[in-house]
Amino acid sequence: MRGPDVPAKALDARALAALAANPGCARRAILDGAGVDKARLATALGAPSGFGQSQFALTRGNAFEAKVKADGGAELLRLAHARLDPGAEPPEGAAVPDLTAHGPEGRTARTSLALREATRAGGWTLLDHPMLALDVAGSLAFLEPDAVVVHPDGSWSVVEIKSFPMLDGSADPAKVGAAARQAAVYVLALEEVAARLEPTPVVRHRILLVCPKDFSNLPAASAVDIRKQRAVTARQLTRLTRIEEITEPLPEGTCFAPDRSAEELTAAVAAVPATYAPECLSACELAFHCRERSREEGAVTRLGRPLRAELGGLTTVEDVLAAARGEQGDPADPAVAALRRAAALRAEALASAEALADAAHREVAPCP
Repeated sequence: MRGPDVPAKALDARALAALAANPGCARRAILDGAGVDKARLATALGAPSGFGQSQFALTRGNAFEAKVKADGGAELLRLAHARLDPGAEPPEGAAVPDLTAHGPEGRTARTSLALREATRAGGWTLLDHPMLALDVAGSLAFLEPDAVVVHPDGSWSVVEIKSFPMLDGSADPAKVGAAARQAAVYVLALEEVAARLEPTPVVRHRILLVCPKDFSNLPAASAVDIRKQRAVTARQLTRLTRIEEITEPLPEGTCFAPDRSAEELTAAVAAVPATYAPECLSACELAFHCRERSREEGAVTRLGRPLRAELGGLTTVEDVLAAARGEQGDPADPAVAALRRAAALRAEALASAEALADAAHREVAPCP
């Protein structure tokens, strides 16, 4: 599907988290499952991706992460102790094992060994950029969290370091949600490692989110419960294993190779149903293309998922307006009834406003 001799684009935690954020999008599931480079595909379609971080943001994020992990991760471990495990002994003299190895497979094996040794040794251990593997649709996705902390009781915690600020102890909920979904992917991968050990260590479902405090470069942290995001991500990964069922209705020879013409690629992409929502703009490389098609179709999903959920079987703006005017729709449908009530109230309000305007005009009109 991605074309002959086209290497597969490896899935990372961001891609898997984006799948969990929009589980109903078959287009993204197929393209990610086939390893298609969506950024190149978007460019070939004439809708270049605006997704991703600027070079300035990447540089700032790397500088902040280096500051947080300085001195053997002393500040990071202090935050982990304070926010995740205040009852444990203070993290003095924590171990920071060397995780270097050849290739992602070697780094994954080295990480598993370091986790096993740290769990048995007790005390605090910081794994800086470990490598984890997660089975996705029959192939391994290699994932690299910012850090993993091993607690003195042998439990494991994921650490996410982000460059967006934490103002007065709280951060942008949308960005925190994205970080939680990404961390949920790491937690699932850690659980696979833990399942191979005896006794099985506990992988904590509260992760440590570290961000700059207010407008400074000083680190602040909070514990984020990611149980909900973990459950959603696990369901979506299970859905990806049925990729053959999703691709079965596609036309024979459907291909997303970047060397195909724009017309061929447009037809291939159109053959796969999508579920566009405004949130896709910050999570998917094909968002601009899907938004344009959604506008052309008049789909209500482009106005947001909450509104789409309220409208039930009314899937287009034209259907919504027709139902409000009483031209179609079942009056017993709660969505249709609510629309007609809203249309009646709007007409009543407009009529009252027009009557008041006429009365005011007559009061100020000059005498003949």
